[in-house]
Amino acid sequence: MGSKKLQTGGISFFEKYLTLWVALCMAAGILISVYLPVIPDFLNQFTYAEISIPIAILIWVMIYPMMMKVDFKSITGVGKNPKGLFITWITNWLIKPFTMYAIASFFFFLVFKSFIPEELARDYLAGAVLLGAAPCTAMVFVWSYLTKGNPAYTVVQVATNNLILIFLFIPIVKLLLGVSEVVVPWDTLILSVVLFVVIPLIAGVITRIYMIHRKGEDYFNNHFVKKFSNTTTIGLLLTLVIIFSFQGRTIIEHPLHILLIAIPLTIQTFLIFFIAYLTARAVKLPFAIAAPAGMIGASNFFELAVAVAIALFGASSPAALATTVGVLVEVPVMLALVKIANSTSHWFRRV
Repeated sequence: MGSKKLQTGGISFFEKYLTLWVALCMAAGILISVYLPVIPDFLNQFTYAEISIPIAILIWVMIYPMMMKVDFKSITGVGKNPKGLFITWITNWLIKPFTMYAIASFFFFLVFKSFIPEELARDYLAGAVLLGAAPCTAMVFVWSYLTKGNPAYTVVQVATNNLILIFLFIPIVKLLLGVSEVVVPWDTLILSVVLFVVIPLIAGVITRIYMIHRKGEDYFNNHFVKKFSNTTTIGLLLTLVIIFSFQGRTIIEHPLHILLIAIPLTIQTFLIFFIAYLTARAVKLPFAIAAPAGMIGASNFFELAVAVAIALFGASSPAALATTVGVLVEVPVMLALVKIANSTSHWFRRV
């Protein structure tokens, strides 16, 4: 496969048919979980702090190419245009957790009242709130890459949200769920930030400095970086196979409830994306900042949400199931938003 592109308006072969590859990988993952369960059982042995090491490696593979594009000189310039940061912060912390609570409550307690008992609805609501209170870390870099987002700005957006997360996650979950003792697995939170932000950023910057010093900036930008043009997509597809191999039996055993949980989560994701995205348009931000701003709020830090759900309610709890559905919904819905963003990029100025 390599990095050769079949060009269609500058879109690679993989990106052109990404929806098809995603569907095939999801199906492959489910089939593996049913007919070759030894594979997910084996991979499940390699976890630390509720984080799958194989998935962590693939996410690292996905975001490393983008981190190579980060120029620290451009990071220092982020402060000159802070509107994107303000939009991200306000959307993630003053809007998203509360709209998640409202939308999930509406569907679980009213719309789906005939299908979901009240006690079960409360558990599903808890899982949804845990997702809503944890904006994404790792996968945002992938969505930013697919929308040709500004890599330096995206790093700052994610880094600042991680800092805010440390202080606001517990109070928000306590407020919305009335949980007196929210047990946050700090090892999961810290390890996620180190694995998905710090290490790939350092590796990318070191690679950038070394290659520019050795071969020059022109070679780095026009030849070296392009060698990794399909790495992110391939990593994403392999990640999907593993995620769905882990969750395949859950999908098959609880098809109706998974569908019912997915509906409010999907609506919430679209709503939050458009709140941030259209606000960015209103304040005349460039597309390379607006698209990642929308993606960060829409996407969820599902590793943390799943870990907290397990710590609070147990691995087999309905709340944990709801956070798991968040994992299943995440990629297909976010890819749809990537497509929407790319098709509306002409709404924004480019830099």
